[in-house]
Amino acid sequence: MMFIIGLIVVTVCLLGSFVMMGGHLAVLWQPFEYVIILGCAIGTFLVANPLKVIKDAGKATMEAIKESVPKHSDYIDVLALLFVLLREMKGKTKSEMESHIDQPQDSDIFKAYPRILANHDLTSFICDYCRLVLIGSARPHEIEALMEEEIQTMMRDKLKVYAAITAMAEALPALGIVAAVLGVIKAMGALDQPPEVLGHLIGAALVGTFAGILFSYGLFGPLAAKIKTVREKKVRIFVIVKQTIIAFMNGSMPQVAVEHGRKAVSAYERPTVGELEQATIDAASKKAA
Repeated sequence: MMFIIGLIVVTVCLLGSFVMMGGHLAVLWQPFEYVIILGCAIGTFLVANPLKVIKDAGKATMEAIKESVPKHSDYIDVLALLFVLLREMKGKTKSEMESHIDQPQDSDIFKAYPRILANHDLTSFICDYCRLVLIGSARPHEIEALMEEEIQTMMRDKLKVYAAITAMAEALPALGIVAAVLGVIKAMGALDQPPEVLGHLIGAALVGTFAGILFSYGLFGPLAAKIKTVREKKVRIFVIVKQTIIAFMNGSMPQVAVEHGRKAVSAYERPTVGELEQATIDAASKKAA
């Protein structure tokens, strides 16, 4: 929502100020200049990136616009789920836990948290490392190194689209100059025309430079930054899982282990101790029921 509001503010301030200075909006309507700039930008984006990144660009853009990041309730849910899982792992045998880990979609534990279950990557991450904990032969520092490597790999994959859109944004001012040069070339071919006609052609050419800079710093640059912020927050929830499981492997009780995970949440989004305690009590009650 804030992304849309920001674009509205940019547009209103830009065009409103231009009109108040005495400018005519019709002068800025040069569709072929925009086709040159955006067409070349999209073309170079297609040339420079693999198909997977190109497809992911649309998904990442929608995530940025909708601000599809974990909410406060999502952090509480994942911590409560981990609390129940770790408590069950501590009190039950390996064979009793295997059904929950191997088939989470059929597990009463996971079904109690449908939003977590709907996140297939997160569910797989939790189950994979809980399975390693159940095996019991791996040492905590080995599991921690493995989790960190997977999270880093995940982050690199998630941010490839950010790097691609950033590269495109950085190229837009130069593409604006290309469009302006083509407009000047057209204007040079009309030197025999009246000054009014020549002035209009030169003005149209300069719109290319204006549009290239605007698209770069007013649209695609901020979009790339928003994508990075959203993707980093989406990966951060995996760090919470890592901190919780490693604390449990190092001997912490489930209630203490989830506190390790809670501390991995950004301070302004972090559930309070009371909220987490209530969530674990509710989780224990659900399981008992």
